[in-house]
Amino acid sequence: MTEKVYRADEVYGIGRDLPLNYVQREDVDDTFVENLTRDKHVVVFGSSKQGKTSLRKNTLQDTDCVTVSCLNTMSLNDLHSSILKAIGYRIEISTTKSQSGSFKVLAKFTGKGKVPFIGELAGEAAVEGGKERDNIATTQPLELELNDVNDIIAAINEVCFSKFIVLEDFHYLPVDTQQNFCFALKSFHENSNICFIIIGVWREKGRLEYYNGDLNGRIVSIDVDEWKKNDLAQVVKKGESLLNLKFDEKFLKDLFENSYDSVHIVQEACLKLCQDSSFYDTQKELKLVGTDVNAKDLVEKIVVGQAGRYNAFITNFAEGFQKTELEMYKWLIYAVINCEISQLEKGLRRSDISEKIKQGTSKNLWHLRV
Repeated sequence: MTEKVYRADEVYGIGRDLPLNYVQREDVDDTFVENLTRDKHVVVFGSSKQGKTSLRKNTLQDTDCVTVSCLNTMSLNDLHSSILKAIGYRIEISTTKSQSGSFKVLAKFTGKGKVPFIGELAGEAAVEGGKERDNIATTQPLELELNDVNDIIAAINEVCFSKFIVLEDFHYLPVDTQQNFCFALKSFHENSNICFIIIGVWREKGRLEYYNGDLNGRIVSIDVDEWKKNDLAQVVKKGESLLNLKFDEKFLKDLFENSYDSVHIVQEACLKLCQDSSFYDTQKELKLVGTDVNAKDLVEKIVVGQAGRYNAFITNFAEGFQKTELEMYKWLIYAVINCEISQLEKGLRRSDISEKIKQGTSKNLWHLRV
């Protein structure tokens, strides 16, 4: 009998907090930890819900970093402003214009920490009971141009900031903002001790280097997508011990084979099975679960539950940006959805796409409705 009671949705499924059955992977977690001490920017990428944010939360405490959530409306100025705010600056519009014609900003640091004070507080330290205590540092406002990375670096260095800066959902940023920030990253690396942890959903390992080739050697990319069968088995096993459950071996074998190596699908399938079996928390006695349950059907229900999002993407892509005579967007998506999964995982060459389209036209599928 277990001493502590856990809820099933605290163990399995996708939640806001780090899952209790989090499993460290040698080629992911160890690589991430090793590179945090190499004074390089770290890029964590992979498919949605494959453990990118959990990797960061498992490794870093809140006191080790500040986090900025990227938005699809952010310009480079907005991103720089959000970074300064996360560090502890208050941003106000200045009356001074920059050479580009835009107004500068006044950045005043009001964050907590042992930082060198400016002005009349310089050199002072508050002492209580013989111990130095954390102060609310008040500095003279700095006049900055938000689009000038040199000003941003100067402001960060001014307060001796030394934590990691995490940029969550970097893929949400407009492409031009991503590109512009990649050029700023080189300056951050060369002119400060600040290291960024950039988290985004994509599959190309060298996306940031593609935007700025000078980032080669200055960033390290970590792919979280690969979940081996043994890793998935450890996720389930750790959850079993917390909930005092035992999943049927045949069910688990079928689940791993039909999960497409997705930890998200495995987590959701285990949670749904627990809920369907009325096991909502830790059981007083060991219970067997999953006997005579078809894992493939369960996975299909989970995937169908998310189908609306992907169907909308396919429809919107097929319509294209504008009406064209040959309806090429429709044929491009036709070629993709008519490929085997193994082909998609390896990537499609232009010749493969062309061959699929020719096959479609030969079958009189020109008026295909996607």
